Amino acid sequence: MKFTKMHGLGNDFIVVDGFKEDITPVVEKAKLICDRHFGIGADGILLLLPSESADVKMRIINSDGSEATMCGNGIRCFAMYVYTRNIVQKRKMEIETLAGIIKPEIIVKHDKIEAVKVDMGFYSLLREDIPMLGNPKEEALDFDLTVDGKAFKATAVSMGNPHCVIFTEDVDNVNLENLGPKIEHHPLFPKRTNVEFVEVVSQNQLKMRVWERGAGITMACGTGACASAVAAYKKGFVKDEVTVNLPGGDLFIQIEENKRVYMTGPAKEVFSGELELSYL
Repeated sequence: MKFTKMHGLGNDFIVVDGFKEDITPVVEKAKLICDRHFGIGADGILLLLPSESADVKMRIINSDGSEATMCGNGIRCFAMYVYTRNIVQKRKMEIETLAGIIKPEIIVKHDKIEAVKVDMGFYSLLREDIPMLGNPKEEALDFDLTVDGKAFKATAVSMGNPHCVIFTEDVDNVNLENLGPKIEHHPLFPKRTNVEFVEVVSQNQLKMRVWERGAGITMACGTGACASAVAAYKKGFVKDEVTVNLPGGDLFIQIEENKRVYMTGPAKEVFSGELELSYL
């Protein structure tokens, strides 16, 4: 299997060209391929496939072998991959995902790719969209969440995938390794959820740590940064443009009145190689 290793702010991915490679064994052995000791090592696998409704299609396989609907850092890497290889020969493109058609734009300055700006679509706080138990037409804003006997105020946001955002005064001291999986699998979320703990730094800056559904603690999460910005915006903590500081770096989030969200950040190619799948 030929592959390319990429990352967005340290959130790393293995990109496989499904036009040239048989993806069936890749999906079957995703957990081993992503293992950092026995495989290549990554938070997930991005599969490039043909699309009937967009320029190309992206499938996302998490490091635990489950399939994700969307990934903000992943789609920036994916857009850069198809653009630099002339698979999609335009800077503004459409990519099919399980969360719908996502529209990244390659930002070029002085003949160099500076960043990727992504139209992330519309956010929703409705419980039916997340999905989340309770009144389906009710917004999941400031609901009570109890974990290990400790009560939290949380806000759930859908960015095409589910997020549970909890604000804290000191995000660095949150025991994310313990709380993350318990909230991910909380009975309130029938399809599990991503978990973000967020500290408000100012009206235009947030600091965030994330436990990703199907991947665990990662250095960055694009959809999580968007969800955190939306939750902070809805609660009046920030304005409609905010920088989200993550362990791997910064993402710039813009929120429009019509609930559309834009995310801008980097994508980096690390190396390419070949993996003998029969060895796994």
